[in-house]
Amino acid sequence: MSAQLQPIQQVLQNWILAGQAIVGSVGALAFIAAFIWKMTAVNSTSVNAAKQWIGRIVVGTIGVEMAGTLVQILTSSLGSH
Repeated sequence: MSAQLQPIQQVLQNWILAGQAIVGSVGALAFIAAFIWKMTAVNSTSVNAAKQWIGRIVVGTIGVEMAGTLVQILTSSLGSH
């Protein structure tokens, strides 16, 4: 890897890790809140809304993980040229 790209890759890696940690923490709290909402909902409309939010939270968290992996792949491929 080029010595010029290494600091940039390190900065990207640090930001990716920070972003994943934040999204993971917020996602976990949101998932718990939506799950409690689903369990305590009294009507079917609220239960369905909670299920939709749980799905959105899961997809969003997976999306952040995939984006982090994609950035790592892209920055690694830059270093090989």
